[in-house]
Amino acid sequence: MYSVLILTLNEERSLPGCLASVRDCDDVVVLDSGSTDRTVEIARTAGARVLTRPFDNFASQRNHAQREIPFRHPWVFHLDADEHMTPELGAECRRQATSPLDGFMVAPKMLFRGRWIPHCTDFPAYQARFVRAPQFEFIQVGHGQRESPQMQLGHLRASYLHDLSAGGEDAWLAKHRAYARAEAAEHARQRPGVPWARLFAADRLQRRRALKQLSYALPFRPALRFLYQYGLRGGFLDGAPGLHYCRLLARYESFAVAELRRLRRGTP
Repeated sequence: MYSVLILTLNEERSLPGCLASVRDCDDVVVLDSGSTDRTVEIARTAGARVLTRPFDNFASQRNHAQREIPFRHPWVFHLDADEHMTPELGAECRRQATSPLDGFMVAPKMLFRGRWIPHCTDFPAYQARFVRAPQFEFIQVGHGQRESPQMQLGHLRASYLHDLSAGGEDAWLAKHRAYARAEAAEHARQRPGVPWARLFAADRLQRRRALKQLSYALPFRPALRFLYQYGLRGGFLDGAPGLHYCRLLARYESFAVAELRRLRRGTP
C-alpha cells in the first residue's frame, strides 16, 4: 500500500473529486495552507487527516510533509486538489511500493473543459510524484518543484488526471499571475545561460527544460508560445479546448514578460 498527500488552499470546489479518487487508500493526508472556506471540513468528513502549515513554496511544503508527517506507509503519492488518481495508476503504485528506487516520475493527463488535451500540454510531461518518505527531496524551480538531482528515479506508465479548468478561467489567470512572479524572480536571480547542448539531449524531459530556458532569450514570447503549442506541438488537434488553452498560455507568457521588465526596472 501507499499513502497520499494532498496540498490545499481554499479548494472546496475541487477537493471532493480528488478525495473520491483516492477513497481506496487507507492513509490520506491533507496539508492545508490556511483555507477560509470548507476545505478542512470536507477533508475531515471524508476521513482524511488534516494538518496545517503556512505556504512558502511547493518544494518546501512537500519536503516538510515528507520529513515531519508520520505517514502510515513508506511510499507517498503527491496530489493537488485539482488532480485525480486513476485505478490503473493506483494499481501500478501498489506494485512498485517495494522498489529500491527513491521515487517515480508520473505523467499527468491534462484536461481542459472536459477534454484531454495531450498536444498543447506536451504529454507526457513527467513529474516526480510517487516517492519515498522521508528521504525523497524536492527543489523549488520557478513556480513549481522538481526532484533533487541526487534522487534515483523510475517512470510509471499510468497517469493521474489534472483538470486545468476546475476552478474556472479567472482562478486560472490569478494563479498564473502568481506563477509568473515566481518564475521571473527565479530567472532574475539565477540569470542562467542558454543550455544549448541540452536542447539535443536524448532525454525528452531535459530537452523540454532546456527549451524553457531558451525561451527567456527570445522576443515576442507570448506569440511564440502560442505558435509553438498550437502549431508545432499540434494543439490544433485538441479542438476548441486546445485553442482556448493555447491562448491562455500566451497570456501567461505575457505575465512573465511583464514581471521580468518590472524586475529589471527595479519597480515595486
